[in-house]
Amino acid sequence: QVQLVESGGGLVQAGGSLRLSCAVAENIFNFNAIAWYRQPPGKQRELVATINVGGRTDYTDSVKGRFTISRDNAENTVYLQMDSLKQEDTAVYYCNALLLGRTYFTWGQGTQVTVSS
Repeated sequence: QVQLVESGGGLVQAGGSLRLSCAVAENIFNFNAIAWYRQPPGKQRELVATINVGGRTDYTDSVKGRFTISRDNAENTVYLQMDSLKQEDTAVYYCNALLLGRTYFTWGQGTQVTVSS
C-alpha cells in the first residue's frame, strides 16, 4: 500500500511557481510533523520545510520568503507552494512524516521539479 503520494512537479521557468501536494495515507495528526525534502541532481536529500501538529512552520534558509507549506487536515494532504523559483530549486521533491525526530514512511517516488533559465 502506498503511504505517500507526491505530485505537482514539472518544468517551469525561473521566477515561476508550482504547488506540490503530498497525500498521506494516515491521519497526519498521528505524527509530530510533515516535512518536504528535496534531492538536487548529484546531491544528498535535504530538508526544505516542515509543518508540525500545532501548525508551526519552518523552512530552510534558501527558501524562506519564497516557499509556503500548508495542509488540508480533512484530506490528510500537505502542500508546498513554491514561488519565485530559481534554477537551484531543481530537484526531486519528497514528503514524509516525522515521528520522534525520524522519518516514518518508506520514501515515495517523489515529484520532479525542473527550473529553467
